[in-house]
Amino acid sequence: MSVLSDVRRHDDVRYIGALTGCYTLAERRETAQDAVPVYACRLCSISPVQAVIVAPVIAQQAEPVSMHFQDFGVLRGPVVRPTRTGFVLDLELDEAERAKLAAKIRWKKNSGRSQLIDKREFKRVLPRHPRTVMTMADGSMTPCFVIDISQSGAAVSSSILPAKGTPLAIGGLLGRVVRRLDVGFAVEFIAVQPLEGLEARMAMHSPGLVT
Repeated sequence: MSVLSDVRRHDDVRYIGALTGCYTLAERRETAQDAVPVYACRLCSISPVQAVIVAPVIAQQAEPVSMHFQDFGVLRGPVVRPTRTGFVLDLELDEAERAKLAAKIRWKKNSGRSQLIDKREFKRVLPRHPRTVMTMADGSMTPCFVIDISQSGAAVSSSILPAKGTPLAIGGLLGRVVRRLDVGFAVEFIAVQPLEGLEARMAMHSPGLVT
């Protein structure tokens, strides 16, 4: 069976929904000895042919990407189109792998998988628009990706990894870095935020930092 006919068999299999995962850009390392940075990302849609990703560091056309999602495993492929908030990539799969991914997608669409109960004081949610700007104390600004957010803090992924204790702003929310994560860092806001309008404040540029 040709690759084209294999792809056409799966044209109608697609999952659209927000799933958090991680990805790497192997060609971005500065030297052969450097570790490859791991960034958080969000899957917007996936088929056995292509995936659409929202990400903090946008890959360029033809750049190879390796990513992982709990429900779909490790996926690789070149970027076919960068977008304003991420990129679209073609999935490099043989016929058997494409059929296996199609089965996983169908299962994900049909499953009523229950979520673990979040026992933290403030519930964390996935922002509808996860990309914003991180502002440092010196005024420098870097695009970042908010993995999740609550009234008390946020988990963030960016090309910059600030040290513990660093004051910064995520959008218009002031806080300090409290710990490193596998794919970024955690920020505790200087004050508990009202739930109403939280995401809008996350999207705002910082009014200034207190060191």
